[in-house]
Amino acid sequence: MTSEPIYHRYVALGDSFTEGVGDPDSRRPNGLRGWADRVAEVLATKSDDFGYANLAVRGRLLKPVIAEQLEPALKLQPDLITIYAGGNDIMRPKVDLDHLVELYDAAIGRLSVTGARVVMFTGFDLGFAPVFGKLRGRVAIYNELVREVAETHGATIVDYWRFREYRDDRYWDVDRLHMGTAGHQKMAIHVLDTLGISHDIKPPRLRAMSAQTKKERRDADLAWAKGYAVPWVQRRIQGTSSGDTVKPKRPELAPI
Repeated sequence: MTSEPIYHRYVALGDSFTEGVGDPDSRRPNGLRGWADRVAEVLATKSDDFGYANLAVRGRLLKPVIAEQLEPALKLQPDLITIYAGGNDIMRPKVDLDHLVELYDAAIGRLSVTGARVVMFTGFDLGFAPVFGKLRGRVAIYNELVREVAETHGATIVDYWRFREYRDDRYWDVDRLHMGTAGHQKMAIHVLDTLGISHDIKPPRLRAMSAQTKKERRDADLAWAKGYAVPWVQRRIQGTSSGDTVKPKRPELAPI
């Protein structure tokens, strides 16, 4: 029987996906929990000297993720690293995916040579989404390039693209851009299962679905556009980010 791996120093890098946006918890740094915290909680039960750092900051493009988080992560000498970056780049009007993933490849190379297990993610399949579905092809190309990077450096892939349950609105926050609590809980399960780590996290209990009339759906879409889509576009135009004043919620390795 093969024993499951044990990790002692886990460092999470990335943007809002990894920071935990959409999964509020006032007791935690930045007021967020998220899938990475949930993974760390399980890993902590396997090791007496476990430490966890989360350097992710919402709104970060791939280049700032690398520039701001790579060196601090390396200094912490992790034996497990998770990183997701590029999602915010993909949503910009223009993006050079080949150049983007060249930067990603170099960063993953530096992380992998440390001997740490490196975990990467594909992007989510937006094909079902009314507004963001037009980006589906762009995400698919990005994913193929990411898979090549992972194969080159021996990194592990958590294949978000194939998680069809996320086509259910109940896995998402009200902003429709970030996973909600149920989405983060389910992602923690996917990550732990991919790592081969036993756990007792249960699938989320989803609220009952309520039928909507066409008018109710249209009104909800208009409210979403006014409350979330328009401000997001305005930030892009102004060159600002939701994370401009945000600091990493766990900059140093510490128990959880």
